[in-house]
Amino acid sequence: MFSRINCKSMLAAWRQPRAMLWTAASVVALGFLVALEIAARHYGTRGPIDNQVREVVFAPKSGPLLYASMALMMVVLTWRQRIIAISVAVGIDVVFFLVRWAFDAKMMFGNGALWVLLGCAVIAVTRRTGRERALLLKGVGLGLLLVAGRKTGDAWLLITSKTRPTVLDQYVAVADHALGNPSWVVGRMVKATGPIGAHVLDYVYIQLAVAAVIVTVYQLRNVATERRFPSHHLVRTFLTIGLLGPAIYMIFPVVGPIFAYGTGAFGTGGEHLAVANLWPHTPPPIAAPHHMPFDELTPRNCMPSLHTAWATAIFIHSRKGPRILRYAGAFWLIATLGATLGFGYHYGTDIIAGVVFTLTIEAGLRAIERGWDRSGIQLVAYGATVFAALLVSYRYLPLQMAEHPWVFGPLLVLAMVSVIYGYVRTAKRWEPVAVKVVAPRQPEPQPELV
Repeated sequence: MFSRINCKSMLAAWRQPRAMLWTAASVVALGFLVALEIAARHYGTRGPIDNQVREVVFAPKSGPLLYASMALMMVVLTWRQRIIAISVAVGIDVVFFLVRWAFDAKMMFGNGALWVLLGCAVIAVTRRTGRERALLLKGVGLGLLLVAGRKTGDAWLLITSKTRPTVLDQYVAVADHALGNPSWVVGRMVKATGPIGAHVLDYVYIQLAVAAVIVTVYQLRNVATERRFPSHHLVRTFLTIGLLGPAIYMIFPVVGPIFAYGTGAFGTGGEHLAVANLWPHTPPPIAAPHHMPFDELTPRNCMPSLHTAWATAIFIHSRKGPRILRYAGAFWLIATLGATLGFGYHYGTDIIAGVVFTLTIEAGLRAIERGWDRSGIQLVAYGATVFAALLVSYRYLPLQMAEHPWVFGPLLVLAMVSVIYGYVRTAKRWEPVAVKVVAPRQPEPQPELV
């Protein structure tokens, strides 16, 4: 009798809309990872699942990312448990370091953090029950999602280079004349700063996920005491951007100015495929653009600029933090813009598309969180329309945009600003109104009669 009632209660729980939604999302995500694994194997390389499993033993690609993922998981732990987790991770990494040093193998830390993540998953299944198990599994899942997102992105980039033999850089470069060729301008500025400026921007560029974790840890700082996650946080936006962005790469393949008009990201490669060695000193000529063939190694990951999109998301979510976090969010956004343009990874048109892309996604996620209403539907629809209009104009009107920069340049900026204004205005309307509670006035004491 007890087992029958228990089974009925479990079945009823699974029938709840939220449980069904999470189950469907998990199945879709697993199927997506398997499909990427098969596609990567088809092109003769390891897929995201294989790469992640190898990092249990072999040197990870990014140690800071794994420790950042562990930091996300630790928001569900007590301070004592956090100290134990960090100590175990560092101890395991020391052992791996000594073994690799003895065998002269590739040196990189991070295996300890991954072992702690997997160990906490085992503890949640075997030693926890009820809400404690669910909370710990959510923390582990949050950390592993960040790692899986990175591996999935790498596989996506490989697929874009293999399946899109031609790129649209000439269209975007010609349209970029309407903005004054900002990549060429900022590229010369970065070169003028010398190695110090380049190293600072490079560090900001490659450690974007670490900055996201810092903001997210602040947002989730009360999870361990409240025993629940907030309904919306930065990781949701980050993962959604990483999931939808590569799909746009397949529609609008672009490699970037350093490849299409330069000598490659590190000064080698790309010169035999580039239109000419023009970046960053000579802007490309204004001429009728056409599709250009490119190699099968360089990712087509420019339109939109996802680094700009992620940095914009960090900026948005840091606005409710303390002053130092707000300053850090603003710095990371400005430095990321400088790196994406100054290193020749993106055109100015990519930046505008990336900002619109992020605000539309953030508006959609917040609308899902609070329930769709008229303002949310209008904002998402408007942002999606502007984003689509940008892509269409880059593809079919680049020559007109370059020949009339004083018309199209302000129009592009105005389109981006209009989405920013719409998001800020709608987000303020969504904020709960603070009600000031006034204490009732106490009656004044009466003088005693003698």
